[in-house]
Amino acid sequence: MLKPDNVDTLCNLPSPYHYPDDYEGIFNAAMQEIVQYHCEYTPHYARWLARHGLAHQQLDTLHDWADLPPLFANYFKRNLVISASGQDALELTSSGTSGQKSRMRYDARSIGAAQRMVDRIFDYYGWHQPQAPCNYLLLSYEPAGITALGTAYTDQFLCKYAPVNRVCYALRHTGQTHEFDPFGVIQALTEFAAEGLPVRILGFPAFMWFVLERMREMTLPELQLHPDSLVFFGGGWKTHANKEVPKQQLYQRLNQQLGIAPLRCRDGYGSVEHPVPYVECANHHFHVPVYARAVIRDTGTFERMPYGKSGFLHFISPYITSAPAHSVVMSDLARLYPGADCGCGIATDWFDLMGRASKTASRSCALAASEFMIRD
Repeated sequence: MLKPDNVDTLCNLPSPYHYPDDYEGIFNAAMQEIVQYHCEYTPHYARWLARHGLAHQQLDTLHDWADLPPLFANYFKRNLVISASGQDALELTSSGTSGQKSRMRYDARSIGAAQRMVDRIFDYYGWHQPQAPCNYLLLSYEPAGITALGTAYTDQFLCKYAPVNRVCYALRHTGQTHEFDPFGVIQALTEFAAEGLPVRILGFPAFMWFVLERMREMTLPELQLHPDSLVFFGGGWKTHANKEVPKQQLYQRLNQQLGIAPLRCRDGYGSVEHPVPYVECANHHFHVPVYARAVIRDTGTFERMPYGKSGFLHFISPYITSAPAHSVVMSDLARLYPGADCGCGIATDWFDLMGRASKTASRSCALAASEFMIRD
């Protein structure tokens, strides 16, 4: 089987936000290699590219990888698409808030590549502290058997960056399902404040907001968690989108009620279909690491949009061998900006999320997706 050496070279770049001198060559070689890999090892992928006007021999000269036909993330909610290396690989699922769950397969090298990206980003921000035990509040699902849900898998993984003293889960397993336990969370936070260890809060932001609101309704005293505590959100507001509050409001309340500085509150963007990590900088912007590129697509014409214009978020990264998910269009709307417009010192592009596409836009996306499907 073809070894993706160029892909590994890109995914092993040591600095997540610094372009080496030969970066363009490294990225192009990796993309050419991953497309050739899926042409050989993913059923029907080469035929699918050809139907979209991209002959096999053209791949060696394709350098604008935004021209590579993408798959829509929603396509993985209806189809399990895998390469030869995905046959017996780890399977993760999305939370399926719309009633459908994506099923994604990750062979050892693909999930390892994504996890090493997280390693380097946590190192970059100084969040890898192996000598500093922490208490953890996981705003996600208490494990029950094998953890296949992508968000729960991620939160468990993120506990490795500081030793675990003890853990509280916001979504407790009842034997049949999971239930939100705000009183248990409040009790745990109170105990954590008294113990004095740093606290790491990971997971869905909606549940943290509900806890803060409950504390205020109960007129409970404000807590002062250790100053090295860290909040790292991920997974969005899901079915609670109608109650979503601006991030700055949430960060301010965390500072007021738990004593956690806004600089120690960050959000992460990713998905089970595309787990490359996009993490807020000190200015709370999602920067694109060197392992990927981002493009904005017009929701009507699907044309590539310039900086500052809104559209579908399209990610390109060659990290994955177990499924042809190296060019994926998300259902989220965003605007893309050059790194210099942020002011944090990171040179890579960054994006602002604008929420999920409207029903009209989603309908348009679904119709367009019929032209991008792998079929016999």
